[in-house]
Amino acid sequence: MFLKVGLFVTCLVDLMRPRIGFAALKLLESAGCEVVVPEAQTCCGQPGYNSGDRPAAQALALKVLREFDDCDYVVSPSGSCGGMIRAHYAELLAELPQHADAARRLAAKTYELTDFLVNVARLEDVPGRFPGTITYHDSCSGLRELGVKTQPRALLAKVPGLELKEMATPEYCCGFGGTFSVKYGEISSRIAERKCEDITTTGADAVVLGDLGCMLNIEGRLRRRGDSRTRVYHVAEVLAGVEDTDGNR
Repeated sequence: MFLKVGLFVTCLVDLMRPRIGFAALKLLESAGCEVVVPEAQTCCGQPGYNSGDRPAAQALALKVLREFDDCDYVVSPSGSCGGMIRAHYAELLAELPQHADAARRLAAKTYELTDFLVNVARLEDVPGRFPGTITYHDSCSGLRELGVKTQPRALLAKVPGLELKEMATPEYCCGFGGTFSVKYGEISSRIAERKCEDITTTGADAVVLGDLGCMLNIEGRLRRRGDSRTRVYHVAEVLAGVEDTDGNR
């Protein structure tokens, strides 16, 4: 099956942890896709949208429409950005009716990475190996806006050596919520503390998830709690076998 897939890297991955983007690329190519990565891509517009800056969010949304128009699918290693495009672009661009059809087309062909690999590309094998235990955090946007729940777990089950230990509450928020963590820092910290306690209780070697914002929030809280043992990975890193900066997998 030949598919032309546009990889929407996300601005956070590009700036903070580009190896997630390379891991996503490796997985899509392993599935037999032709992958294009528009060099001028930036943000999906979600921060502006959440903060009420519609003109800025609309300008970024129109940019995304232009950059990915000729792709069969658009795939992002982020349920948050995927959810923004798929669930909110139609409303965001509603006052620009000349772009309504393009917004609907883009939303229909946009997928979170694991959802695409399972339900469209039907990836049979993954390149990664992980000799240890992990627990999985269900990031809010991917879970609630895109229905991403079983897909990452189905792919992780294909990783040799990996054992999944579920948290008591894997669907509870980590407290990040984009601008929420900035506006309501104290509440965010309490939510993150509860999430980290749940992670620690599993005794897993690593926590794995599908959004870098949640990753940074959880990892930061774990380290502030004095936990230097529990590793934090994006699901693409584990599936692709991409090493972290310390040479660990």
